[in-house]
Amino acid sequence: MNRATTTLPGDPPGGRRAVAVWSIGVAVYFVAVIFRTSLGVAGLDAADRFHVNASALSTFSILQLLVYAGMQIPVGLLVDRLGTKKVLCLGAVLFTAGQLGFAFSPSYGTALASRALLGCGDAMTFISVLRLGTRWFPARRGPFVAQLAGLVGMAGNLVSTLVLARLLHGLGWTPAFAGSALAGVVVLVLTLLFLKDHPEGHEPEPFPHQGAAYVRRQIAEAWREPGTRLGMWVHFTTQFPAMVFLLLWGLPFLVQAQGLSRATAGELLTLVVLSNMVVGLVYGQVVARHHAARLPLALGTVAATAVMWALTLAWPGAHAPMALLLVLCVVLGACGPASMLGFDFARPANPPERQGTASGITNMGGFIASMTTLFAIGVLLDATGDDYSVAFCAVFVLQALGLTQILRLRGRAARRERERLVASRVETVHVPAA
Repeated sequence: MNRATTTLPGDPPGGRRAVAVWSIGVAVYFVAVIFRTSLGVAGLDAADRFHVNASALSTFSILQLLVYAGMQIPVGLLVDRLGTKKVLCLGAVLFTAGQLGFAFSPSYGTALASRALLGCGDAMTFISVLRLGTRWFPARRGPFVAQLAGLVGMAGNLVSTLVLARLLHGLGWTPAFAGSALAGVVVLVLTLLFLKDHPEGHEPEPFPHQGAAYVRRQIAEAWREPGTRLGMWVHFTTQFPAMVFLLLWGLPFLVQAQGLSRATAGELLTLVVLSNMVVGLVYGQVVARHHAARLPLALGTVAATAVMWALTLAWPGAHAPMALLLVLCVVLGACGPASMLGFDFARPANPPERQGTASGITNMGGFIASMTTLFAIGVLLDATGDDYSVAFCAVFVLQALGLTQILRLRGRAARRERERLVASRVETVHVPAA
């Protein structure tokens, strides 16, 4: 059944109230993404401010992503146990403190600690927003709502690229980062005052929590589902090329390797974000209507990304032509929406009480890949005297690994999903009329 048009029994009603509450949660995620990607427009400034080389500069983003990835399963468990509002509030406090600390950091060490704190708070946002969507909207709207959340996150990236970059170069380091931290205070207040975990009458069923035994059971049962693992590897393989480009290495690559001005490089980074937003809307609508399109879209994005990077890095001239760089940035814009498809494999594979844990496992994938690639590129740049053509070949290694796992798991996940769909239909048929 390709077209998902039915509403499941017990589905939340959606509506304006759902949109209003969900928008508050997405606003928290929006601000978190601004803070997360702020280093992408400040990488060269950070290198000068803290007097560090490429490897040390990459450590900022690596540590931030290491904390983010390491927090995904704990955050998923927290969301399942405590609910969305408490976790989002805690996340807002932490990432705001991290951004403020980064503004006033006098040394490389304190700046690293601030980015780690920011990564911890950032880790609590996206899974919470996904959970909020499943609690407030019907299941058939799940793919579109998830893609829309990702689109709003990319709008946060756009703010970093356009607004924060100008503040940084106009006002200086401390005023720009400290001023942006005020946005964290605003979303924290909105969350405390107006956000609700679920609509009235749709409270989750009580689920017994038994300490360590509960934690082990949640993780083990989510991991046993092939859909969870397939979702993680789809996220792993699709997200990191754009994440690495936007988070740190895109601006240096375009300025130092391609000879562009900072202004032109910033415009290309903006193009990646705009492409992401457009493609996100398209992917969300396609998957909502044609569930079977998930894997072809993901694999197509991986193939297109690999081809464009190969053409760019192997270009025989000193610099790749602008037309090729434009197409590369448009294709990189599809990576974020493609990574969201991973959640569309994990979501139907797990019951509601395990959604946070399964989403946490899935979300680890892309950030582990991003962290690994950020580190590899930094090391290779130092080892080769800033040869970006060699350093960016790390992208192909991670793509090959992820693609192998996707192809290995896709059959098992599809069979399991069909079995669950058949079982739910049989159960629905045998439910007596009220």
